Amino acid sequence: MKLTVVIHQAEEGGYWAEIPSIPGCASQGETCEELLDNIHEAIEGCLAVDVTDIDLSKADRVVEIAV
Repeated sequence: MKLTVVIHQAEEGGYWAEIPSIPGCASQGETCEELLDNIHEAIEGCLAVDVTDIDLSKADRVVEIAV
């Protein structure tokens, strides 16, 4: 999966980034390297879904796909 990341310079120093295709997904860092590490973690958190909170019947299936 490829995602577009918009990187901004923060007024107070450092950088912050947002992922337009995932509303609310953003992170920050003092350096671009730190920012990229942090935005990877933010993306994982935004896309993580705990299926234990979903009511599933015996006929339902849970699968993972790569896009």
